[in-house]
Amino acid sequence: MLSENNKNRLERMVREHQFEHALGYLQESVRQGIRWSKKELEDYRESGASRIGGDPDLPMSLEWPLDSDGTPMTFLAQLRLSELTAQDESSLLPKEGMLYFFVGVDEPAYNIEHKVLYLRDEELKEAYRRMAPEETSLEEKFKGYKLKARFTIEPPNYGYVDYERVEDEEHDYEQYEDLCFELTETDSDDLAVMFGYPATQHGDCEYEAALQMLTGAEYNYSVQDAMKQITKHLKGDVNKAEQEVCDTLLLLALDSDQEVGFCWWDAGELQFFIRKEDLLAGDFSHTYCSLYSS
Repeated sequence: MLSENNKNRLERMVREHQFEHALGYLQESVRQGIRWSKKELEDYRESGASRIGGDPDLPMSLEWPLDSDGTPMTFLAQLRLSELTAQDESSLLPKEGMLYFFVGVDEPAYNIEHKVLYLRDEELKEAYRRMAPEETSLEEKFKGYKLKARFTIEPPNYGYVDYERVEDEEHDYEQYEDLCFELTETDSDDLAVMFGYPATQHGDCEYEAALQMLTGAEYNYSVQDAMKQITKHLKGDVNKAEQEVCDTLLLLALDSDQEVGFCWWDAGELQFFIRKEDLLAGDFSHTYCSLYSS
């Protein structure tokens, strides 16, 4: 549900772009997100700040995550949650602590080995820069950048939008994209988004993630088959199955970026998903990672 401030902003932007015909649809479908953008190269003078690429700040007592072959995973990002208190309008995230994202080999594009770690503030007192092992799952070496977060309104992208609801005789998709850029305040330094829409052509990422997290079954690119399996897992409760898909959230999407060194296949996007129930419980031990590339 949109906050009052976001409702007002959405309505204002829709009127400015003369998209009143799609206001009802957008009120139902936009998501309250958080975007992360690059600030400057990391110099590691400050421990415990949000960072993408480079090396993480970890307690020495914490073992570096390993993939199934025993190889150290590749560090991707650390996000200081206290920096998000004013940004997380949905109140989904813990108010303190740090989230860490690690990844294994990014092939195949589904069910990618990964690790999301959550440390509370009290555990971060002994956290300092930990140099990445010489060899990690990915061969690439990523440059570290400081990050800045901002709140965004995230409208459905090309894979999720109902074209019939946003296009008419006077409005085409390019005009809708202009509205989207205004709503998200898209910046060339944007690197990551939380709780928005994942990049995809088919709008089915949540079905894939929910199916795997709930049942462990492989997605065959059929939404109908996924729903059958999820419903069966939930003892035939169709409503609960539909709610599970709705409550499958994009925890983090990492875009390709030449400066950092991220290149997910053909300049695609790496995506982490979590069940809302687990997120609200502060449990990041059961997430899903996949990759989209055109």
